[in-house]
Amino acid sequence: MQQPRDFSLYGAVDLGARQAAAQRSQQAATRASGQPGPPGGNVIDVTEETFNAEVVERSRSVPVILDLWADWCGPCKQLSPVLEKLAGEADGAWVLAKIDVDANQQLAAALQVQGIPTVLAVIGGQLVPLFQGALPEPQVRQYLGQVMQLAEQLGMPGGTEAGGAAAGGQPGDAADAVPPGAGQPGAGQPGAEPPAGPEMRAGPAGDPAFEEAQQAMERGDLDAAAAAFERVLATTPGHPVATLGLAQVGLIRRVSSYDEGEVRRAAAENPADVEAQARVADIEVATGRPDDGFDRLLGTIRRTAGEDRDTARAHLVRLFEVFPPGDPEVAKARARLSSLLF
Repeated sequence: MQQPRDFSLYGAVDLGARQAAAQRSQQAATRASGQPGPPGGNVIDVTEETFNAEVVERSRSVPVILDLWADWCGPCKQLSPVLEKLAGEADGAWVLAKIDVDANQQLAAALQVQGIPTVLAVIGGQLVPLFQGALPEPQVRQYLGQVMQLAEQLGMPGGTEAGGAAAGGQPGDAADAVPPGAGQPGAGQPGAEPPAGPEMRAGPAGDPAFEEAQQAMERGDLDAAAAAFERVLATTPGHPVATLGLAQVGLIRRVSSYDEGEVRRAAAENPADVEAQARVADIEVATGRPDDGFDRLLGTIRRTAGEDRDTARAHLVRLFEVFPPGDPEVAKARARLSSLLF
């Protein structure tokens, strides 16, 4: 029986080729049947046909834990209930995907399964081996907690809270739907025309706090907007719309304090200066060019190491928070970030 080990990214497998092949197969099957794919949930059954949508694509927004099992396997029958219980506790912070290796032999071979039960994680489209065998629940929790720490590094929603739930704490709110955000990134001066940043709206209709924040954003009063969002977060920690709105206010404040010419000159003259690159990335995101900003920080992460690399990664994740979950540019950048980290 394996013992918990330091979680390592060594040996992570790129699922890109598998994703492309499975996507073609799934699209063909969907067109032929006219039926939608299987419903989502905390515990799902996955086949070769659904692997792309239910595992690879889903893993770009939430970690997916793979439980490879067979009906004849005694240890599988010990481990599966533990995983299902923990998936229920996590309440959507991660998803358990069960794969019957007898019914999906090609998929099991592609995943290089040597024995069962085998448990793997897929995070941001990357496959990371976890353990093999029926481990006790406390050890399984340790592995899941480490998975959620990696999810936090990638800026996945609920990474920190979900890690606590997976390790035995209270389930997080990562599965909550997140409506579009509050406010439009722009200049921080009253009456100034906002740059063309990510499109956001105020929170739930009729909510006084969000209406106050929206009105403050419209008149350029960033302090009042931030205060309104902070009041929501004080009573409802982690509220998705307030978190998103506050992130936007932070971006506007930062950009409003920059001298764009000076910032760009410093970044051009000092490519290794992480802070200078981060400031230009802020400007690029706030002026409607998120691809350029994300590319700049991803390049910085690729070139740096240690504390500088972590600073660049943290700033990129900070910029992800300015956009609503599901934004396609963020999804692409997060996938590239995961490949760099792995």
